[in-house]
Amino acid sequence: MALPKEFHEIARRVNNWGRWGADDETGTLNLITDEVVRAAAGEVRTGRRVPLALPLRQDGVQTGVIPGRVNPLHTMVQLNQELFGPGTVACSDDVVTMGLQAGTHWDALTHVSHSGTLYNGRPADTVTAHGGAEFAGIDKVRHLVSRGVLLDVAGARGVERLAGGHAVTPEDLAAAEEFGRVRVRAGDVVLVRTGQVRVYLAGDRHGYGHPSPGLSVRCPEWFHARDVAAVANDTLTFEIFPPEIENLWLPVHALHLVEMGMPQGQNWNLEELSTACGETGRYAFLLSAMPEPFVGATGTPVAPVAVL
Repeated sequence: MALPKEFHEIARRVNNWGRWGADDETGTLNLITDEVVRAAAGEVRTGRRVPLALPLRQDGVQTGVIPGRVNPLHTMVQLNQELFGPGTVACSDDVVTMGLQAGTHWDALTHVSHSGTLYNGRPADTVTAHGGAEFAGIDKVRHLVSRGVLLDVAGARGVERLAGGHAVTPEDLAAAEEFGRVRVRAGDVVLVRTGQVRVYLAGDRHGYGHPSPGLSVRCPEWFHARDVAAVANDTLTFEIFPPEIENLWLPVHALHLVEMGMPQGQNWNLEELSTACGETGRYAFLLSAMPEPFVGATGTPVAPVAVL
């Protein structure tokens, strides 16, 4: 089924192709300038550090619904092995097999395509079985440190968790700014809290994924107008699931990654951060969210830390 006219109209309004040159592979991360990072460092007042990643474990958030995206399979390959003979120092080593987007992660710009194209108009078939993403793989993102802003949509609505059918709108984002007495600005990384991760933390892995609140197809224009560098949230699917427009699957993915060139993250645990921001009355912070540089990968695990 072809993408509807409404989608293409939004795509035209948020499109960033060529904005940073025809060969650009990092999209809106270009908005994180040295000046932005220097200003972000000024958000650190107490040095309090808040981890935002879910533990990587075999009974993690993946339930088999997404083909091939397996939870980490952890295997020990050495157990106190004396490599250099009896009485020498002993080593223990392990290996992991996992989907790179199995837990808390960033999507690279090549994670999705539409109409046969990737960000900046590159052909979708430049992602290959053996080489992965030849263009705009996650390894092209060499660093990701900026000012982070928590938009606590659930908190602004006075609830612990948004209902499964709630599509987060631009009006919700603006209300969360008001709630946090903060203003999103160019180069920021925005973290949108729905509270959905509480379902997973309570032990309901299936209920965490579906039905899920998430971003509305109307949100990309809000992020585009603010020149946001990246967006992450606390859900499996990022956008509302099932979709708000019947049979229009993953439109926000396509608008963010393909049209805007804006990375997005899923499965971030924003619960402790919500508490910390509420206690301090400050919803902006220094955020370190460095991607693991897997060459040619369309996504990567990340262990983000907010520093207040």
